[in-house]
Amino acid sequence: MEKIYIFGHQRPDTDSVTSAIALSYLKNALGLNTEPRVLGEVNRETQFALDYFGVKVPKFLNDVKLQLKDLNYHKNYAMNQNDSIGEVYQYLLDKGITGVPIVDDNNKFVGLVTVKTIAKNMINGNFNELNTSYDNLLKTLDGQEVLRFDEEISGELVTAAYRSTTIFSQVHLEPKHILIVGDRHSVIEYAIENKVKMMIIVGDGEIKEEHLEFAKKNKVNMIRTKLDTFHTCKLINLSNYVKTLISGDRPYTFEESYYYDDFIAKTSKLKHNNYPIIGKNGTCKGLIRITEITDIRRKKVILVDHNELEQSAEGLEEAEIVEIVDHHNIGTISTRNPINFRNMAVGSTNTIIYYLYKENHIDIPRHIAGLMISGLLSDTLALTSPTTTKIDKQVAKELAYIAQIDIEQYALEMFKAGTSLQGKTEEEIIMTDIKAYQVEDKKIAISQVFTLNFDEIYEKKDTYISLIEEIQNEKEYDLVLLVVTDMIKNGSYVFYTRNNQERLEAAFSKEHLEQGYYLDGWVSRKKQFVPVVMDVIK
Repeated sequence: MEKIYIFGHQRPDTDSVTSAIALSYLKNALGLNTEPRVLGEVNRETQFALDYFGVKVPKFLNDVKLQLKDLNYHKNYAMNQNDSIGEVYQYLLDKGITGVPIVDDNNKFVGLVTVKTIAKNMINGNFNELNTSYDNLLKTLDGQEVLRFDEEISGELVTAAYRSTTIFSQVHLEPKHILIVGDRHSVIEYAIENKVKMMIIVGDGEIKEEHLEFAKKNKVNMIRTKLDTFHTCKLINLSNYVKTLISGDRPYTFEESYYYDDFIAKTSKLKHNNYPIIGKNGTCKGLIRITEITDIRRKKVILVDHNELEQSAEGLEEAEIVEIVDHHNIGTISTRNPINFRNMAVGSTNTIIYYLYKENHIDIPRHIAGLMISGLLSDTLALTSPTTTKIDKQVAKELAYIAQIDIEQYALEMFKAGTSLQGKTEEEIIMTDIKAYQVEDKKIAISQVFTLNFDEIYEKKDTYISLIEEIQNEKEYDLVLLVVTDMIKNGSYVFYTRNNQERLEAAFSKEHLEQGYYLDGWVSRKKQFVPVVMDVIK
């Protein structure tokens, strides 16, 4: 069953991380194959919640861009380097392809052989040399084993085309020779005396018993075939190991993790059709043929706690969104097909997921309930935020019962862990929870920092202001706002980029706005700050 990734926004907070885990648990209980992921490092508050309920941090998801592994390419298409040229050619015909990767006994890629390579060898190759195995000769010549002393057969080909006296006088047979001969007994005896590497008896020719005994004594390999001399000579070079066709020039290969758009750009310049796909440690995964790229399996994803393209995973436009569960305003994401979009005006994504559990009659285990209430308390500031609804309060009560916690005590412990700024740089503090928004042709970003001690932020206010100025310039935002929410006073202090003072004075109805101005009761980015900033930025 194809895997579905469930994740929140790029700056993972407690609600986005815990809702991804909780929804994944529900979906798996319903028979799907899902996995929660995060798009960035979790903060201290989230880590506290995960540790408290014994849950590991979800794996990091770098992006959801199309990769070569998402294509329905020719998986496991390969031939062993010790297969014969004839076998490889027949494989190409049977599979309807023009090239195939060649691998060693450990499935390590060693080269690429194409129809063109084989054709070139059959016209311009060295027809005097043979480098193959006894078994390859048997298969190629449809032969019968007579005497076998060596598995590897290498040497120079000689055909007994002259009269016997000419061969005796002019052809000096040696142990390196592989002789193609009919039922010419005197020549056979001469070849055995000289201990040739092998004799191939054509036309199903008779071999005298005394010659067989003599050949055994001198360890001369023998094969008999029904083919005549002409057809034997014509086919025998096809018995050579296919590795003899591999030159020192390594063909272009790609790893499965290679991005599809980069692959198309690269191959459009190379103008080949066959590209081996390589896995870890050089193992061969198969073959991609440019002319056959039709079946693309986009990564399937479920988004939680966001529906803004700018906040989501890189390459989201190349993925297939199958569902969204969110409690924010409708953003910029669009989908190719109709999907399930669950959006409610509540304080937390976990509140919505709680109802999904109830609707599907799935029990919520303690550790999942604990994560869900952690996300709910985080996003509603322990049920004190203006975004908090009666529904949130009721759900929190029921989740707290399942999780076996006291809401006030647990929330205080979690917030203490989350608001500690110890060991963090000013830039890390700003970037921990910053979200971008698109307003028509304008872009804004709002960073929110929660604290129990505003003074340690205010002491370095000039540094914070300089940093948000840099962010605005580098990211080409029209406005960047830093909101420092005091969880004890239940209000927020604002710092802003200097060219936006007049706009923000209008937004907050303040004539002479100053950096670090305190807004009593303003704690919700989503419900309070975003709407007023959007109004003045248009």
